[in-house]
Amino acid sequence: MGLIASFGKYLLFIADVFRKPERQSVMYKLVVKEVYELGFKSLLFVIFVSLFVGAVVTLQTAANMQGSWMPRYLIGFATRDAILLEFSPTIISLLLAGKIGSNIASSIGTMRVTEQIDALEVMGVNPVTYLVRPKIFALMFFNPLLICLSMFGGVIGGWISGTLSGECTSAEYITGIQYDFIPFKAIYAIIKTILFAFIIASVSSFHGFYTQGGALEVGRSSTRAVVFSSVFIIVTNYILTQLLLN
Repeated sequence: MGLIASFGKYLLFIADVFRKPERQSVMYKLVVKEVYELGFKSLLFVIFVSLFVGAVVTLQTAANMQGSWMPRYLIGFATRDAILLEFSPTIISLLLAGKIGSNIASSIGTMRVTEQIDALEVMGVNPVTYLVRPKIFALMFFNPLLICLSMFGGVIGGWISGTLSGECTSAEYITGIQYDFIPFKAIYAIIKTILFAFIIASVSSFHGFYTQGGALEVGRSSTRAVVFSSVFIIVTNYILTQLLLN
């Protein structure tokens, strides 16, 4: 199938997701389940990565400032902006596309090849609404919380590494974090995160839902889901940066 045809099929798939509503009580339980499966189970992973990347960003910034006339509080300033603008919303979303996206595609793909989706259709349940919509709602709700924790973890990791290595004092780092802070940057990061969450959930579900064949095809669907989700995130990141920051 060509790229344009696949994109058109994806748009029809998204339209079908929001066409026929399920009962609110059923949808609420499904969303809560997906929040736990897709969100809470990624919590420690996100915090762990953010702590160490924040530490690395601080050390690299300090290394680039060696012998410079620039004040040391700019280490905190540079770390804050790097984490806030790109690392947490974009890089963490790319990592989640690999972790969560492959999970979504493989689970739905397995249901397809084992005819569980066909069984839902026979029972009169819209499988697209029942399986995909809760995942989209759960990620769009919980991923911004994950990214906020990632921002906090990255800044804390930078503070720990900066003070322990002696590159800056705690007061200098905190001054840099507070220096010239623009609240819209945080709003920009959250906007990106919500759109990236939609991309991860919808693209991964799309590839899983249209899996054909056996177990081998489930693996291929998972790979395609991760690749296309990552490409869409990168392209969307560029467009949003052009629209919101320039």
